[in-house]
Amino acid sequence: METAHCSAAAVGNGDAGSQRERSLLPERLQRRDQERQLEAEKRKQKRQDQEVVEEKSDFFTAAFARERAAVEELLQGGESTERLEEAAARLQGLQKLLNDSVLFLAAYEVRQAQEALAQLQAALADRRQQLQPKKRFAFKTRRKDAALAPQGADAAPGAAAAGSIQASPPSVTEDGAAGSSWLCGFSNLKSQVLEKRAEELHQRDVLLTELSNCTIKLYGNPNTLRLSKARGCTLLCGPVSTSVFLDDCSECVLAVACQQLRVHTTRDTRIFLQVTCRAIVEDCHGIQFAPYTWSYPGIDRDFESSGLDRSKNNWDDVDDFNWLARDMASPNWSVLPEEERTIQWD
Repeated sequence: METAHCSAAAVGNGDAGSQRERSLLPERLQRRDQERQLEAEKRKQKRQDQEVVEEKSDFFTAAFARERAAVEELLQGGESTERLEEAAARLQGLQKLLNDSVLFLAAYEVRQAQEALAQLQAALADRRQQLQPKKRFAFKTRRKDAALAPQGADAAPGAAAAGSIQASPPSVTEDGAAGSSWLCGFSNLKSQVLEKRAEELHQRDVLLTELSNCTIKLYGNPNTLRLSKARGCTLLCGPVSTSVFLDDCSECVLAVACQQLRVHTTRDTRIFLQVTCRAIVEDCHGIQFAPYTWSYPGIDRDFESSGLDRSKNNWDDVDDFNWLARDMASPNWSVLPEEERTIQWD
């Protein structure tokens, strides 16, 4: 009797367990169905997002190609300063288009567009230089030469006129338009403090080359800035409307604000940066980045003139063209520690 009673109890428990399983089955099926629906929604949203990105990318490609062709046409027929000014304005618009599109563009698309912009900037600088008026030959009296001699004697060693590239400000016409002398800068100088003011820099292309242990202060709004073959220099620059290029520099400190920064073949250099687009380093080592902190009276006006958006700063968003691994940080650049960012600029 006891055995029969136990068997009946076991059967009863088994029936109860089966009933519980049957009652849980619809719940499991419902949960699994919900998971499938959620996964399907995720896949659908992903496809839609991808379609939006592709549409935006296609729009960018078409718009960029159209504006690039327009700028190239203006440069090819740029026999007047008016055409070059139009080319410069459209080039700034092209740079803004790229800046507004970097979030949905692939890295290779950004790189191609930046290289195209760099080529157009170089072509614009060449055309401006070609349009500079030729200096007329004129005899100078000995009296004038003698009057200028003491001025040269008082100048610091190495700071002769040859060291300044088009040091005088551009000529200004009656309607306020700048003349055709677009290039300025310094070259072949050592251990000098070099400065240029807003009236000398406004929308001009600045070239600094072959400088050693110099401090360069550029108070104003240049169009482009190029630093080449600099050793142990400190460069402080106001907002640059378009691009800043560094090439073959070492042990320098820079404070620059720009739309695009490209650093090539440079080592052991600190850059305090305000940049709209991603910065690019290539064939570099020991580059450190920090936010732009230089200031001077009138910098707000220069930022407004440059067209840069001060609220947008990608100072630590850097592409290293020599480092393709996305899951590991590039060993060629780093963020400057906060305790090392305090610098007395003046």
